[in-house]
Amino acid sequence: MDIYMQQVNKDLRTWQKAMQRGISLPGKLSGKVQKKINQVIPEKVHRAMTTAIKQMTRAVISGAEFISPAPFHEADLAIRESRVHSRIAFYKTTAATEGALTGAGGFLLGLADFPLFLTIKMKMLFDIAALYGYNVNDYKERLFILHIFFITFSTQDFRNKLYPVVADWDNYSRDLPEDIHAFDWRNFQQQYRDYLDLAKLLQLMPVIGAAVGAVVNHRLTDKLGKNAMNAYRMRLMKQL
Repeated sequence: MDIYMQQVNKDLRTWQKAMQRGISLPGKLSGKVQKKINQVIPEKVHRAMTTAIKQMTRAVISGAEFISPAPFHEADLAIRESRVHSRIAFYKTTAATEGALTGAGGFLLGLADFPLFLTIKMKMLFDIAALYGYNVNDYKERLFILHIFFITFSTQDFRNKLYPVVADWDNYSRDLPEDIHAFDWRNFQQQYRDYLDLAKLLQLMPVIGAAVGAVVNHRLTDKLGKNAMNAYRMRLMKQL
């Protein structure tokens, strides 16, 4: 095993432990805080977020609004991941710029950031999937993308339940129904909304909105990209 693969295996094991760790006391407390925050956020903000998520999940299901890149066929993982890192860096910059611009624009543009940021993240996941050699024209691969999204933006409690599905995806997906609508969309929406509500609320505030938008979008895009890399690494390792 070469040095690169040794590092990949080390990073993957660290990630797998993080995906399955217990619920910490801060995590439990943050859940209580989130409930209070949800009561403060205006109802029209909640509605806007829910609508954006519904539209985005429908687009992912149908493949609409996304250019499906051709699978990249390259045996050397280091070459694949060099390209993956480049795409993540590109989307982090794009997301940060978009967050700063909409954050600086006040409440209305702050709301506009939500669907724009969703689109940027999903486009990145489509690109990453293709670079790891997976065909995103297959609805099961698009569903896997949603699982990566879900496992990134959810509570640790739900992440612990979802991880075994992601870890054994190739076996799990064989028994998936042909109707992709069987996915738990309601829980998907609520988990994602709860994860982002506080950050996005701060982005709507005057003066600090631009800075918050740039930092939050950059950080969350980076987190999503790293989770996607490890999720696909996990699948590839089982094929070796």
